[in-house]
Amino acid sequence: MTEEKIMMASRAQSFGTRRSPRSFTEPRMFRPTAIACAVALLAASGATQAQDSTGTTNADPAVVVVSGFRASLMKAEAIKRSSSSIVEAVTAEDIGKLPDTSIAESLARIPGLAGERVAGRTSGISVRGFKEDYVGTTLNGRELLGIGDNRGVEFDLYPAEIMSGAVVYKAPDASLGAMGIGGTVDLRTTRPLDAKASTTVNASYEKGSLPSNNPDYKNRGYRLAFSDSRHFAKDTVGLAIALAKTNSPTQSEEMGVWGWSPNPNFGNALTPTGTTVYSHSSVLTRETASAVLQFKPTNTVNVAFDALLINFRDQGIKRGLQQNLPDGTIGPIVDGVAQSGHSGAYNTVLRADPTDKQGTLRTYGVNMKLAVNDRWQVKFDMAHSATTKNDQTGESYAGVGRPGLSTTGAGTTRDWSVTPTGLMFSNNSTNFADYNLVRLAGPQAWGGSLAPIPALQTSVSGNPLVGYAQAQDGFVNTGVFDEYLNSVRLEATGKFDFGWLNAINFGLLYSDHMKSKNNHGYFLTADTWPNDGPIPESARRGVADLSWAGLDQVVAYDAQGLLNSSSFRRWDAQQLEPDRLGDSYAVKEKITTAFAKAEFEGKLGSVNVFGNAGLQFINTRQSSTGYTSLTGANLFVQATPIEDGANYNKVLPSLNTNFEVSDNQMIRFAASKAISRARIDYLKPGGSVKFRQNVSEVIQTDPARGPWLSNTGNAKLRPNEVNQLDLTHEWYFAKDGYVSVGGFYKDIVNWSRSSQEVVDYSQYYIPGYHQGVDTDGKVYTPATFKGINTFYQDGLKGKVEGIELAATLPLRLISRRLDGFGVVANASLNNGSLNDDAAIPGLSKHAYQLTAFYEQGGFSARLAGTRRSAFLSEARGGSNTLAPANRKPLTLWDAQVSYDFSGWDNQQLKGLRISLQAQNLSKQNDATIDTASGQITQYDRYGARYQLSLKYSL
Repeated sequence: MTEEKIMMASRAQSFGTRRSPRSFTEPRMFRPTAIACAVALLAASGATQAQDSTGTTNADPAVVVVSGFRASLMKAEAIKRSSSSIVEAVTAEDIGKLPDTSIAESLARIPGLAGERVAGRTSGISVRGFKEDYVGTTLNGRELLGIGDNRGVEFDLYPAEIMSGAVVYKAPDASLGAMGIGGTVDLRTTRPLDAKASTTVNASYEKGSLPSNNPDYKNRGYRLAFSDSRHFAKDTVGLAIALAKTNSPTQSEEMGVWGWSPNPNFGNALTPTGTTVYSHSSVLTRETASAVLQFKPTNTVNVAFDALLINFRDQGIKRGLQQNLPDGTIGPIVDGVAQSGHSGAYNTVLRADPTDKQGTLRTYGVNMKLAVNDRWQVKFDMAHSATTKNDQTGESYAGVGRPGLSTTGAGTTRDWSVTPTGLMFSNNSTNFADYNLVRLAGPQAWGGSLAPIPALQTSVSGNPLVGYAQAQDGFVNTGVFDEYLNSVRLEATGKFDFGWLNAINFGLLYSDHMKSKNNHGYFLTADTWPNDGPIPESARRGVADLSWAGLDQVVAYDAQGLLNSSSFRRWDAQQLEPDRLGDSYAVKEKITTAFAKAEFEGKLGSVNVFGNAGLQFINTRQSSTGYTSLTGANLFVQATPIEDGANYNKVLPSLNTNFEVSDNQMIRFAASKAISRARIDYLKPGGSVKFRQNVSEVIQTDPARGPWLSNTGNAKLRPNEVNQLDLTHEWYFAKDGYVSVGGFYKDIVNWSRSSQEVVDYSQYYIPGYHQGVDTDGKVYTPATFKGINTFYQDGLKGKVEGIELAATLPLRLISRRLDGFGVVANASLNNGSLNDDAAIPGLSKHAYQLTAFYEQGGFSARLAGTRRSAFLSEARGGSNTLAPANRKPLTLWDAQVSYDFSGWDNQQLKGLRISLQAQNLSKQNDATIDTASGQITQYDRYGARYQLSLKYSL
């Protein structure tokens, strides 16, 4: 077991007493921070115990050995207690010993934070009700890039094995290198000279409780990791390396409902418009390599070179169907919602959609610290980070035949009923598991955008109802993202003994940032066109199971292999769909930050007061390039390059004041201004005008539901900005126990909002093209020329306020018989909205966390639960863009049982630890609702995940 040994001084320093400034030549930092506080905590608990809670006997009563989960809690508590700002922390023990495969799950347990699952894994993190796009993220103090569509970091990208901990700044100070209106998360890796030499090997086997419904995927995976830290040249040179590989499968059952609409044929009762049902299998592979080389020849010079490389790929297949639910009959109506029905005939679209998301993150830099003399220290930091991501989703269509052919089969009818998990089907009229029946061709006339293709423009001889509209047999969505960040930081710190002023820190930070997106895609037409054909024998993989939705089985074939072969012809979507180039852009930011921060400490009567006050001055030069895109008279896309931008300044003051009202109680107050830069996809300068050729939309007279739509970016947007106040009371009643009660208020003085307006699109109308065609060849002209334009602007205001409660309770304080038992709990109660009544992305009104643990004699057991109420998020929408999604409440339970052989005399077993972990024990599923009707629009079932791990350290 990893042991945290804290040497006690001959005379322990009490919590309420602080040292006078010491020189930079001393081996520790100027402030006593975590170690000194831990010393004080242990002193208060009685350091002369002969045995600690793990059963380890200490020959020297001046040394207390604390290990395991309890040590991690104490270290996190010490960081929180000694900080001059309002922070929360997790440490290496937290990350390594909770049932977490990434730091994301550990962060989700911190007070004021909440996790969001993506594909069954916790990935996003909300801080104080703000989604990760509004949270600053750093790695060892440097701004960190993500591999998402916007600014947010996908925290599950970082394996637990390379992290030593994380600190969350809820209230900023002026020296932070990255800021967010929610807060700042600083991920931390180990410096080799700051840790003991060690070698650790981890091996894990994992399995999901949900079986694979696709015959070519498994529900079993593994994780491997190796780390080594060494000292050389009489402890003046250190090297730490870490290597990790993950192969992690995910199985999901996904039920989607397009929408719930008033049906005039049934008294305007809400009925489902249509459904998508998928059995989804995927596997995440992730390879991580990190290295830190540290050189410390004297106590005045400290140089570190670090590098991190992460390669990942998430590849899978979604097999199922897309089904409109035309009018038929309906069953009972409850509260205005039809509870069951029998659909009219529809040519069901069988979907085999391969997914392939892969990317790379590279970051490396150098950090140098030099003590000029006893009072002055200078620091220099330079870093380069770069990411690439290729996010591809394919679509392959099959069914009873190409529409318009005389051989096309009959439409499918189904019975449906409403359940708490979406829709359940029965009495399906077509057997889609029959390879003799299913044809490889799109059974719907979706190919309106293919009108400019010469080979597809006119009806085909012998098939008068087959033309370009019937020529779409699939699609490939591809989003390519590239991003880099170059940064340079120079700062100086001086120590003083001048009244209340005891230190000043000032410096300059320059960053050069770029992020680009190329929204690409291809329409696919089968090589059998204008006819259809069977699924090739070489691509057949058996059947996929949809019985969980009452849909029996469907054919399973290698869609990715067919898409990559000559089975399909490709047509460039950027030439055929305006919203592709309209959503392609590059955003650049050159940011210069000057900052100054003063540390102060003094007495107000008998109360010791300390803290910091500072100011950031930020100059931003932002520019964007993109396209204004629309369909031209020749039916091909006309795209005009466009460039725009803005220059502006921001001044951000901050104040953190702490009152030590007693040796074990602290009151903290903070006031500050914080910003988060506008979303990347909002800052694109161009946009597009699009016409949707689905008949159901062409015949609509409501502009909001009709075929016309457009969007316009805004490269001049200013950052989202808040003024915020914090007040917290902390009571540290034991060396490993505390209670905290706090409140915060964030006044949103600027928010970049998405707005809509009704626009007349008649100037863009092209007769003979802007129309819809049904499966019988009937042509429909637009019922209206008005539609919705989406644009972005500054100026929205709002507020967020909340109460945060946190406690760590060792149960030995209640009874000695409960030694080893403990409880960690927290609750966040939030309220907030924007002035137009829109929800804050990521805000849950309630978020709770509870961990109950037992640790004694090397044995450890933990049960951890998190719950968050409903919140606004995002999901992948049409044309590879993001769309709002209203998530239902979520409760997750995880557990771990482990045994550590550190206390054994056997040297071969001494470094071994065995653990069994389980995630999502309650098999909680994700659900999205339509806020207007209150009905479920998306329901995803993932099941539990189990992991057996072996860890061996030398």
